[in-house]
Amino acid sequence: MAKIILITGGQRSGKSSHAQNMALQLSPNPIYLATSRIWDEEHQLRIERHKADRGNEWVNIEEEKELSKHKFEGKTVLIDCITLWLTNFFFDNDSAIEQSLEEAKAEFNVLVQQEATFIFVTNEIGLGGMPENPVQRKFTDLQGWMNQYIAERANEVYLMVSGIPLKVK
Repeated sequence: MAKIILITGGQRSGKSSHAQNMALQLSPNPIYLATSRIWDEEHQLRIERHKADRGNEWVNIEEEKELSKHKFEGKTVLIDCITLWLTNFFFDNDSAIEQSLEEAKAEFNVLVQQEATFIFVTNEIGLGGMPENPVQRKFTDLQGWMNQYIAERANEVYLMVSGIPLKVK
């Protein structure tokens, strides 16, 4: 049976740092499952900097959408992040919320059938008010619904506020 931990919060709230510390407490060699596509040169440099900051104890895997194709039995896996992962579905599906949500839920369900500890990092993008752009509103809805889906299934949920983890569940 999988153990699911969800860490959520705003941008630069300390989510990833907290998740990394938690993973290192659970395993000497955790897996870092990065979901981001490389959008431009600045983004590539940011990704390389993050990899270097993590250190050699991490096993790094980059996977844009098909997280469950990797075998994680008995491992501690940090998935960073759900927001970028959903972005990949959203763009590939031409902003179709229902299709993106269905595909992401199905992939999540297969992933967590593995007996492993999964630490998911996500963003609470809906805290900042109603986006002006219709595409942003659609994505905010998608993100909120997926966060709820994962949180409902999670053993533990943490909300990061200014670098401080608040246990929600």
